[in-house]
Amino acid sequence: MKLQVIIGKQNNPYLNLAVENDIIENGGDDVVTLFLWKNGHTVVIGANQNPYTECDVKALYADGGCVSRRRTGGGAVYHDLGNLNFSFIADKKTYNVRKQMSVIQKALQDFGLNAEVTGRNDIALDGRKFSGNAFRLTDRRGLHHGTLLIKTDYQLIAKYLKINPAKLQKHGVKSVGSRVINLSEVADITSDNIIPHLIKAFENIYDGIVEFVDFDSLCTEKIRKEAEYIAGDEYLFAKWRSFKAKRTAVFSWGIVEIDINIDEEHGIIKDVEIASDGLDTEIIIEAKKLLIGARTDAKPQISDKGFKNEIEDILSLIF
Repeated sequence: MKLQVIIGKQNNPYLNLAVENDIIENGGDDVVTLFLWKNGHTVVIGANQNPYTECDVKALYADGGCVSRRRTGGGAVYHDLGNLNFSFIADKKTYNVRKQMSVIQKALQDFGLNAEVTGRNDIALDGRKFSGNAFRLTDRRGLHHGTLLIKTDYQLIAKYLKINPAKLQKHGVKSVGSRVINLSEVADITSDNIIPHLIKAFENIYDGIVEFVDFDSLCTEKIRKEAEYIAGDEYLFAKWRSFKAKRTAVFSWGIVEIDINIDEEHGIIKDVEIASDGLDTEIIIEAKKLLIGARTDAKPQISDKGFKNEIEDILSLIF
């Protein structure tokens, strides 16, 4: 098994995501990649999220920031240079979320911190989250990426992110600040000095020596064109401008908002858009397949394959 490390050299969220996606699609077999990168002044939303629901887009853009959409599920996060982001990319036989999480935990032990994995996708200290994680599986590879809060301004998180009160209530907290923690509050950690510790932990956990891949060598013309596409209006905003949440609910696996367009004359669902912070993006894909073209007086039959309970939850908002 080969270990490789890539350290980003710039703070463009679109280029970072384009490079990450290229590694997922074209990376070698029997390789585990650790990609460390930073974004400047960015709100990153999940694959199925409505940017206008999750973020004060106008305020963010007025302050020189940008919105970016990743291809994994989960909720919106704020990135700045006080964060460090990480991506683990591996073929399916070596992809191991527990092992990947332990790299973060082991690196923090060097600073005297004992972090714990909580729920499906958070890493926390004393119950306060400093890392949210998201995941994606393709036919050949797995992606696990996340953010380390190190020295982020809580006031900017509160300014740009529109946090659904139901989400705070679900976690039993009154504000975002009471739920999250910056690692710099409890140890002498910066977004730069933690990098060698992460690399050392990566080598230790996987029992190997890393090879470094130059970030610039990955930024081909093809990748730059992909970055332009995911920075574009069509990808980020187009279909969401007319989105009106007609049904909303909070389920154990995530928040769901539905905008549904019905052909009243024929009683058929013409179109549906579903916004969600659920981790599994396939849930939304499968639900939309069931709903578009379905009759409004007959609940679609759900197959016995994955996500049956989650899709049942979504259908309960309509039928």
